Amino acid sequence: MKKGCYTALITPFNSNGELDTDGLDQLIKFQIKNNITGILAVGTTGESPALKWEEHNRVVADVANGTKGKCLCIAGAGSNNTDEALEAVKNASDAGADAVLMVDPYYNGPSSLEIRKEYIEPVAEAFPEMEIIPYIIPGRTGTQLLPEDLGILAEKYKNVSSVKEATGNIENMKQTRKCCGDDFSIFSGDDGLVFTMMTDPEIKASGVISVVTNIAPKALTDMVMYINEGNMPEAEKLHKALDPLLGLVTVITEESTPFGKVKCRARNPLPLKTLMQVLGMPSGKCRRPVGKMTRNGLNRVISIAQKIQRENPAIFEPLADFFNIDIEKQLTDPESKKELWYDY
Repeated sequence: MKKGCYTALITPFNSNGELDTDGLDQLIKFQIKNNITGILAVGTTGESPALKWEEHNRVVADVANGTKGKCLCIAGAGSNNTDEALEAVKNASDAGADAVLMVDPYYNGPSSLEIRKEYIEPVAEAFPEMEIIPYIIPGRTGTQLLPEDLGILAEKYKNVSSVKEATGNIENMKQTRKCCGDDFSIFSGDDGLVFTMMTDPEIKASGVISVVTNIAPKALTDMVMYINEGNMPEAEKLHKALDPLLGLVTVITEESTPFGKVKCRARNPLPLKTLMQVLGMPSGKCRRPVGKMTRNGLNRVISIAQKIQRENPAIFEPLADFFNIDIEKQLTDPESKKELWYDY
C-alpha cells in the first residue's frame, strides 16, 4: 500500500437507523477534497459487526465507486469464518476495491499459526491480485497474528506487503519490522501512536489508518506527509495541535451507581460519531448494542473539541467550509447535544 494517511470511515445512518447513502457520498467527497491517501470502508469504525451483508457490500461499492481515480479504497473483509471472508473479498474485488483489510478472527480465537494457514493464506491464494492487509488488534479480537507468522506471509505472498498494527505494543511493532523487512509497510491503527511509530527508527511506519481523520483529514494527512518528507518541525507542530483530538478514540469516565463508582469506557466509533452529530455532520447514531455516551463522556468530547477550536481553529476549518458549519455555535448549542447522552 502507498505511504500516507487513510481514513477508517464511519458508516452514516439516517434517523430511522438505515444507511444514509447521501451522507456517505458527502463524507467520501470531504475526504477526497482534503487529499486523503485512501478510505477504508466498513472497518471497525464503520461498524462492520452491526451491518447486514447487503449493507456492507453496498458501502464498499459506494466507496470504491466514489474514490475511483481519486484515492485508494480499502474494503473491510475480515470475519471469524474464512468462507465468509472469502465471499467478502470477492464482493470487494468485484466492486473495484484496491485492497482488503482482514481483522484477526474474533471470539473463536485461533492460534497465530491457524490465522496464517487457515485464514490469510486461503484468501491470498484465491485473490493473488488483491492486496491483503492483516489487521492486528488483540484488544478487540482476543487473538493475534504474530510478527513471525506475518513475516512468513510476507515472504510467501507478494500481495501481503502491509499491516494495520493496533496492538499498542511497541516491542511487537519492532519485531514486525525485523520479521518483515524494510520494504514491508506498517500502518498505525492507533491515532495516538502514529507519530511515535513513524519516527521510531526500529518501526518506521509508513502512515496511519485513522479514526480522527473523519473530522480532521487535512491536518493529519499533512502531519504524515511531513514525517515522510523528513520535515520534522512542521510535523511536530501539527502533532502538538492534534494531540487533544487523538484522545477521542476511546473515552473513559468514572460514573456513580447505587453500588459505588464504576469505569465507563466509550469505544470507537461512539465518541467520534457523537461529536459528528454535535457538529451537524452526516453520521447518525451507532447501532445497538452500542448506544450513547454518559453525560460525563459527552462533556469530555465537547471539551476536547472546544480546546481544538479555541487553540487551533485551522484544524476544523476544512470541515466547517465543506459542510457549511459554524463550529463554535454547534459546540455551544444545547439542541446539538439533545438526546446524545444518558445517566448511568
